[in-house]
Amino acid sequence: MTDAVFRETTAEPRTQSVPLAHLSLELGHLYMEDFEGGPARLRRHFAEVRPWVDAVQASAALQAGGKRPRVSTCFLVDDYFGRFSSPADLVPVLLDEAERAGLTIDYLARESACAVADKIPLAESVANRLVESPPAGSYGLRPPAGQTGWLANGQRTPAARPQAMKTAPAWRPPQETAARRHSVFMDVELWDDDKEGHRTWSCPFLAAVWQLARLGLLRNEGEPVLVPRPRGELPARWDELAPLLQLNASAAPFSAYRTCSVLPSRFLPVEHAVRVILDQTDVDAGALRQVAERSAREGAAVPDSVADRASYVFYAEL
Repeated sequence: MTDAVFRETTAEPRTQSVPLAHLSLELGHLYMEDFEGGPARLRRHFAEVRPWVDAVQASAALQAGGKRPRVSTCFLVDDYFGRFSSPADLVPVLLDEAERAGLTIDYLARESACAVADKIPLAESVANRLVESPPAGSYGLRPPAGQTGWLANGQRTPAARPQAMKTAPAWRPPQETAARRHSVFMDVELWDDDKEGHRTWSCPFLAAVWQLARLGLLRNEGEPVLVPRPRGELPARWDELAPLLQLNASAAPFSAYRTCSVLPSRFLPVEHAVRVILDQTDVDAGALRQVAERSAREGAAVPDSVADRASYVFYAEL
């Protein structure tokens, strides 16, 4: 005899939907040392970005079946690894230099919000959803990422620890799990802890949270996170700025079926690491289902792989 299990529907968290554009286009992700170069540094950045924007938007139109795609733009300011100036001083200069290049920034986000936003520990919640892909032939000898803070896309080289009077084991190379004949192995540091137990999340891990937010796949107990807030008076301290600011009232939705980021080439290894993380993250099933159903109704094809929903343009800095 099987015991029936009854649950009240109100006990099941309902996954709330979020508005979705066709494409979230990132116009930059600069560190505070970049801003120290002043308006001239920002001017060079946006001058490099501008020619690619038209190409990305044309590609988005093709993916939208020839229809005019809904495209929103965003910019991520690093206030996590270092603080420089203030929102009141920096944001107007940023917007002016973007406008000078013929670009509009619809949404501005703080990188620290990818760690904690509105008291919600976003990075920790994503870390709790990591599901490592076990390499072929592994026997669970490697501690899980939740203990080590490292996540690999395959089998690491075994540590050679010869015992007394025994021959050291033969060296074996690392091996990528999904290698195509030859491996491109990567081992990603997700965080580190200081002696007091304070955790600092790595740039790749925060960037993975950022991608999930832009893809509309982050939830907290079923509710959306990083919800855009309208621009008001810009504060003097970064902690007082909204985690995600909507700068353009008529902008398409912040989250989208796909993302594209136009970045300096120095970000390439970081974004490779982001793909490794996304490939091993158990994304909210309700959010995935909503995106699949809505994209199907619109005839906008979306890859099954979350990592494949993110694309990039890398430019060489002058």
